[in-house]
Amino acid sequence: MYDYQKRLVDRLLEINESINVIQAQTWIELLWEDFETTYAKAGRQYKGAEMTEKVVSQWIENYGPKLHEFVAENPKYKDFLTENKRSFH
Repeated sequence: MYDYQKRLVDRLLEINESINVIQAQTWIELLWEDFETTYAKAGRQYKGAEMTEKVVSQWIENYGPKLHEFVAENPKYKDFLTENKRSFH
């Protein structure tokens, strides 16, 4: 899974120069987990990391350039996305 997420982080950093690598890693982890959790809650059968990467990649292409604006409009996520000592799995 690390390789999938690493590619997504790299792509997010390419299209959004307003975030740093830690923030990009956090975004990818949050989006990845959100998709897998929502998919499972809907009762869908897990289709693997490739499917999750495809969906998160689409989200990045659509919303990635403006993800940094999300924090300004949604302060409750600020703690997740400010620089901290999170490690990338």
